Amino acid sequence: MSKHFTRELVAEQAAIVAAPKTMPETDRSFELPKGLYIATVGLYLGFLAVMAAGLSTPGLIIPMVIFTLFIVAGFGLPALWTRIGPEHRGRNMSWAKLVSQGIVTHTGRVKAGDAAVQMLILPALIFCWGIATVTIAAFV
Repeated sequence: MSKHFTRELVAEQAAIVAAPKTMPETDRSFELPKGLYIATVGLYLGFLAVMAAGLSTPGLIIPMVIFTLFIVAGFGLPALWTRIGPEHRGRNMSWAKLVSQGIVTHTGRVKAGDAAVQMLILPALIFCWGIATVTIAAFV
């Protein structure tokens, strides 16, 4: 059941404090080295380049441009988001720091090589799939 509280009762029990004067420090970076993000974008755009070169028809120009814009926006917008606000102090981790310390994930600490494999396995497989598809289409 619900109970109605009067304003007077709430005012007696409420602890009213002043609003904080400073914004809390926010780290919007995704911590991993920029090279891994660049490699991911490169593999996705490489897939589109392989598909555009191997299966080039005039009807695919607009879809390829749209896919490229989605990839650039999908990685560019979060990159801009990390720089928002005056409290931006977070920087991406250097490769040397990643190698020496690793990175903490939900399941525990991960070494640099394992983190790179986890991050790049899907884009690499998609790129290889594009090469295989274009190769099969060339021989058929």
